[in-house]
Amino acid sequence: MAFLWIICFAFVSAAYGCGIPAIPPQVSGYARIVNGEEAVPHSWPWQVSLQQSNGFHFCGGSLINENWVVTAAHCNVMTYHQVIAGEHDKGYNSNEDVQVLKPAKVFTHPNWNPSTINNDISLIKLASPARLGTNVSPVCLPGSSDVFDAGMTCVTSGWGLTRYNAPSTPNKLQQAALPLLSNQDCKQHWGSNISDVMICAGGDGATSCMGDSGGPLVCEKDNVWTLVGIVSWGSSRCYTTTPAVYARVTELRGWVDQILAAN
Repeated sequence: MAFLWIICFAFVSAAYGCGIPAIPPQVSGYARIVNGEEAVPHSWPWQVSLQQSNGFHFCGGSLINENWVVTAAHCNVMTYHQVIAGEHDKGYNSNEDVQVLKPAKVFTHPNWNPSTINNDISLIKLASPARLGTNVSPVCLPGSSDVFDAGMTCVTSGWGLTRYNAPSTPNKLQQAALPLLSNQDCKQHWGSNISDVMICAGGDGATSCMGDSGGPLVCEKDNVWTLVGIVSWGSSRCYTTTPAVYARVTELRGWVDQILAAN
């Protein structure tokens, strides 16, 4: 298995409630991510790019309110990294009104295990709040008891490789529609590597790849988009016939609430 290098709260501004993009997404088959497509610019307004100080994109993340971003623990975010919000085209010639935000503190799940890849979640507290607007707004978090059934079509997005041996990641944000799998079905691909704090999606012609890590797997429920998974790991060659594995946010919601309440 290979790391894929590449949750809303009451105090979110009422004008930009969670999970409702001002610019509606359009998804084929719900519709690069492998075999994905370019997203409508700014239609996933919670998507952030985690970058090194030189602008190199290494992971994705999701804005859950103006002060917090969720990503994968294995992204190993440091306070000297940058959180870029409101970006679609990370090319140097882009004239987008992006927000360059700094992490004030990074909280990693106390039971994060790099060997099993269990509890692959970190929370980034921003040094200054993101300005919410058309291009930047938060995704909703699921409740701990929410159920997202196998077979449901959800969407992942990111600037990850469009093929495993590509020389570089794409400049423009990619998206792919993926079906959720039951953990029982996912174990047919990954065996005992799959735990209760993971959820699988894909194996149906598209997948996440290196550079998508930490980014969102969102499902539309009750007309809002909810963060069901965090891009975690999968096939080292990004095979589209093999499901990718995501941290299961419903199982991690309790920890998220604890950190936000205490900080």
